[in-house]
This record gives sequence, C-alpha cells and structure tokens, in this order.
Amino acid sequence: MTTAYDWTGRIGDVWAEEWCRTDRSFTNLTPHLNAAILAATAPQTRKIIDIGCGAGATSLATAQAVPDATVTGIDLSPTLIDIARHRAETQSNASFECADITVAAPNHGPIDLYVSRHGVMFFADPLVAFATLAEAAAPDASLVFSCFAERAANRWATETVTATGGDPIAPASTAPGPFAFADPTYVAGILATAGWNAAPPQRLNFAYRAGEGANPEADAVDYFRRIGPAASAIRDAAPEERGRHIARLSEVCAHYSDGVTVEFPAAAWIWTARKTAN
Repeated sequence: MTTAYDWTGRIGDVWAEEWCRTDRSFTNLTPHLNAAILAATAPQTRKIIDIGCGAGATSLATAQAVPDATVTGIDLSPTLIDIARHRAETQSNASFECADITVAAPNHGPIDLYVSRHGVMFFADPLVAFATLAEAAAPDASLVFSCFAERAANRWATETVTATGGDPIAPASTAPGPFAFADPTYVAGILATAGWNAAPPQRLNFAYRAGEGANPEADAVDYFRRIGPAASAIRDAAPEERGRHIARLSEVCAHYSDGVTVEFPAAAWIWTARKTAN
C-alpha cells in the first residue's frame, strides 16, 4: 500500500529525482491520454485540475492544448511540485500547488475538468475522494484519467518482481497503489456512487519504456533499482542476494531490449466520466 505520507517523503523525493525517466516510461501511453483529455474539453472549459500531477507533464500538455483555460496541477510531493513549477516558468496558464486534492478541490470550484495520469489509484478512500471532486465540480464537468490494468498484463511489474524473488501475481487488491484500479467493475461502481457517469473505459495496450540510450539495458536496470516493485527488494536484500537480484533483472531487461530501447508489455485503462446531473 502506498500512503499519502510516502508521497510527501521518500517516495516523492525519489520520483522527483527520476522524473525524466518516469515520464519517459509513459511515452507510448501519454498521447492517448492527452487525446482523451482534449476530446473531453468543451468550449466553456476554463478551469482544469490535474490530480497527482507529479512533475507536471500532463498539466503542461493540457495547458498548451487549451490556452484559454487555467490548469492547476496538485500533488502531495513538495519536491515534485518544485520541479513542475520550474518547468512551467514560460507557461502562463499553468500553476502548481502542493496539497491533498480532497482538501484543495473545494477551494478551486467550480472546476470544469479533472485530469490525471496514473494519479488517482493512491486515494486512501476513493469513494470519498471522487465524491469530493464531484461536489467541487461545475454542473457539466468532466473527468479523464488513466490507471494500470491488471498486474498480469504489466510485464514491467511481474517480471521484475520475479527477478528479485517476489510473487509475480500477487492477490488482487484495491489498497492504494499502482494496481488499485485494475478492476474496471470496481472503478465504475465507485464513480457511479460518487456522482460520476462514466463511459466504458478504453483499454490501452502499450509499451512501457524502461530504458534507452547508448546502453538501454543498463539504463533500465538502474531505473528499476530506483522506481517500481524491484527497487525495495534489491534495497532490502542481503549483499550476496542483492547481486543475484541485479543479475536476474539485467537478464530480464536484456530480453526486452532491441538495442535502442527496453520496452515491456503493459496495459492501462483510460476513463472518461461526466458529473451526474442532479
């Protein structure tokens, strides 16, 4: 389980240090999410909130695509927000706030559009969170977000876990974390109860880019030692076992390398919903 405390502390700091590579991992998903966001943007859209904005990639892309709207990225990590603010220095309609979205949203209402790239799976209580978002939303507001599909379809998770001695297919869980929203039936039920009318989600099979450059395999191994389920296993292993973990992880990354990039099969859902009419 990943908690709010994690994002305000060590995990948030690591993601801030690795923001270029975490953004890169979604290279083949981001255009599809951005297209869904643009499709949900109405002529009257003026206020957009990016939930769990991280280093600001989705906020900035949305601000550039919708110049007549203001985009506010909100994240729990102060270090990620600092990076996002620096990246937005020339984007006048984008701003960033370090806050809990469930606390901050009412201060920004009425909100026309919520967006998020893999930021909503970490809500401690998703039903309360989405209901709070609906209360702060304009009457015709929309919501667009992406989240990982089932763990088994995301080889970047299962095979790196196997390489480091873990269970590749852990029991399905809705606890806050990368795969909390893997079950679309569960997500649809939450959204409906919280005041959102969701369309059937789009399933996107994409290549998760873990490494690239002159030595993409080494780049991927270094990335997974910092981000993802293998990182903690390697960090916590005894010295002799740590070396074996890294060797097996290197073999996995080499298997998915074409000499230029290391890309793992992955799958995500892209959700679009509208606020339920009263």
